[in-house]
Amino acid sequence: MQVLTCGVTDLVVSQVVSDEPTPLAAKGTENSRLDGGSGGGSEPASRAAGSGSLGEPLQRRLGQGAAVVSLDLPQAPVTCVDFWCRAGSAAETPAESGLAHFLEHMVFKGSERLGAGEFDLRVEALGGSSNAATGFDDVHYHVLVPPSAAAEAVDLLLDLVLAPRLDGQDFDMERQVVLEELAQSEDQPEEVAFQQLLSRACPGHAYGQPILGRRQALEGHRAEAMAAFHKRLYRADNCCLAVAGPLGDGALLEHLEHSALASLASADQPQSTGSGPSSAGARSEAAPLQLQPGSDTVVLPRLEAARLLMAWQVPPAGDPEAVIGCDLLTTLLAEGRRSRLVARLREQLRLVESIDLDLNGLEAGSLVLLEAVCESEHLPAVEAEIHRVLQELIGAPPPLAEVERAQRLVGNGYRFGLEAAGSVAGLLGNNHLWGRHQPIQAPLDALAHWDPQRLWRELTPLLDPERAFCLRALPA
Repeated sequence: MQVLTCGVTDLVVSQVVSDEPTPLAAKGTENSRLDGGSGGGSEPASRAAGSGSLGEPLQRRLGQGAAVVSLDLPQAPVTCVDFWCRAGSAAETPAESGLAHFLEHMVFKGSERLGAGEFDLRVEALGGSSNAATGFDDVHYHVLVPPSAAAEAVDLLLDLVLAPRLDGQDFDMERQVVLEELAQSEDQPEEVAFQQLLSRACPGHAYGQPILGRRQALEGHRAEAMAAFHKRLYRADNCCLAVAGPLGDGALLEHLEHSALASLASADQPQSTGSGPSSAGARSEAAPLQLQPGSDTVVLPRLEAARLLMAWQVPPAGDPEAVIGCDLLTTLLAEGRRSRLVARLREQLRLVESIDLDLNGLEAGSLVLLEAVCESEHLPAVEAEIHRVLQELIGAPPPLAEVERAQRLVGNGYRFGLEAAGSVAGLLGNNHLWGRHQPIQAPLDALAHWDPQRLWRELTPLLDPERAFCLRALPA
């Protein structure tokens, strides 16, 4: 199932038909600058954290208030520098539709000091790689480099992100790239169905709008409006830089004290020039989500198989203990052949080709999204059986062994994520951007707080089918 991000990052908890552990994250991950994204990086799982437990991250504020969070991973083969900003699509006004993701593209077209393509060439020359991603709530840009090149990578990344050139000719050319990306999305019936689900479940909310934006708005965007959007949101109090990897004697952190990030203005500091919305209140965060229950049916050309899509609202990312509990619940339901939905609908009844349940941690209200793929004639039976499984779970606490299995899967997935410097930096950057200054061990500790009775009492009612929006997507 598509994740809620475009570009290169988002921390999402995806439950798949596998008994392999799934990394726990806060929001979404994909793979390419043009396709959407992930905040974790992709260095080999070489146990960056070592065999012992991780220490606690260091937090600091630079001169004008920008946040830096770092974690020393002495045995990691690479260092990850990850810049996060509260500048996702939820920060857009209606007239700015698609501007957050469009800006992510334009950032890589160069700065006043870096020509188009020069950033990638120089990062590659350092032996590193880079990527970025735009989600509903935030955007982030990260580089993975050998530890000896970290200071230079910091300067390159901050120059690119904080002072993009936004050249008019490049702007027009990149607009066509973004429009082509939108056209490709609109040409994939599975993505169309997914967007239809969100728009119906979240009417009038930023989470119901496509991160890629609306075509008419994209065609009308100008470089000046993008510059104003950047100035409004890429501010010291709206950003966080996360660093994970071998930090050695601390020279890299000292280097940051004299970097471009240290002089980045905050929202309460007057700007000498510029247009657009006032810098006061620069954090344009989404209003609280109120998911609208209901159901609908759509018929889509070129859809190869029918799909049942469902969406539920669960506690926001700002309630990390509840998010861990929801991760346990979705794991219990749809991760591995022994999970309830997979066992019933795929293994026993053979009604579906696949069934996925994804937990998407979002700031205004998290979403649990279900996708079942089946033959059209089986769709009524699939819907009825899913309702039956969910009502059984709501009707009685799950057995202890079932909860313990989910705890092992979630816990192992989280530990596995901590083995890569990129994953650690993404986790730290996202959490600290949104004020979640919890110990890195906290999610593992929270797992033990969810016994069968508490899980059943507090969270299973949230997945009542009556609380969901259900979309039936049929091939034309």
